Amino acid sequence: MPLSVPVAREHLHTRSYDFRGYKRSDGLWDIEGRIVDTKTYGFPNRHRGEVGPGEPVHDMSVRLTLDDSFTVVAIEVTTDASPFAICPQAAPNFQIVKGEQIKKGWHQRLKDLLGNTKGCTHIVEMIGSMGTVAFQTMYHARSDRKAEKAGAKRPGILDTCYALASDGPVVKENWPAFYTGD
Repeated sequence: MPLSVPVAREHLHTRSYDFRGYKRSDGLWDIEGRIVDTKTYGFPNRHRGEVGPGEPVHDMSVRLTLDDSFTVVAIEVTTDASPFAICPQAAPNFQIVKGEQIKKGWHQRLKDLLGNTKGCTHIVEMIGSMGTVAFQTMYHARSDRKAEKAGAKRPGILDTCYALASDGPVVKENWPAFYTGD
C-alpha cells in the first residue's frame, strides 16, 4: 500500500543506501554498504568549491568481513565524497571494530567505540544497519539452522520484531516448540 498523497512540496535531499551480502570462497562473508547523499540544488562548499545538484555530498562505503559467528574479521572504510576535507581521515579509527561480534547491542557497541568525535556518524549508522544485512545474508546458509529447525535450539530471531513474537502466529507455525502463546 503506498503512502498517502502528500501536500505540495519541493524535493531537496536524497539519501540512498545500498547493501549487499556475499559468501566468499574462503568460507567468510562480506557485507558491503554504501551511502550517497545528494541535493537537488547546488551550493558552495569551502573544501570542495561548488557542489552541484545531484553531486554526492556524502559518498561512503564499508566492507565488513565476518566469520560464521558474526565476528568482524576485517573492515574497510572509504570516503569518496564528504563536506569536509578531513572526513576521510576517520577511516583508520574503524579498525577498532575488528574482533567485535554482531549480536544484541550491536548499535550501542558501535556508538561506544566510534561515537562522537571518534568516528563518522554516517558510517557508524551504516555499519549498524549492516548487522541486519549480515543476518539476512548468512541466516539460511549457516549450519546451525538445521538444529533450530529440528527444535534443538531456540532461533535467535525470535522476539526481535512484531512478526517474530514468540506468542504470535509466525512462531506458532514455524517454530512450534518455542511458541509461548495460548
